[in-house]
Amino acid sequence: MVDRRVPEISDISDYIGQDVRAAEPGRVEIAWSPADKLCNPGGTVHGGYIAMILDNAVCLAASSTCEHFMPMLTLNLNVDYLRAVQSGQTYTVTGTCLHPGGTRMVSNALITDTAGRPVAQASASVIPNKAFAR
Repeated sequence: MVDRRVPEISDISDYIGQDVRAAEPGRVEIAWSPADKLCNPGGTVHGGYIAMILDNAVCLAASSTCEHFMPMLTLNLNVDYLRAVQSGQTYTVTGTCLHPGGTRMVSNALITDTAGRPVAQASASVIPNKAFAR
């Protein structure tokens, strides 16, 4: 990810409305536009999808510290839901790697709305998925 590109290894980005806008060592910025299909019966985006985009951000932030792209495995993910997430809006998801360790990495992620207000945040520990180190 040193070249600021994120390879697509699955079609999940399209499904959840994720678009990586910027990547630099230790930090990624994602534009997230959740669709109606991600909503719960109450009409807001399901918390599982909010956790998923936060997980993507913490993993990509950790991976951005590697010389070559390396998918991460999440050891733990702690999510704080602060405001409802609505479909049809675009949110900014920023992931930051706080500790780019040799084996275990620690990252944070924050989702903000168009007014800059936080809607959810997460902290996580991740490890490189050695199955992809070929």
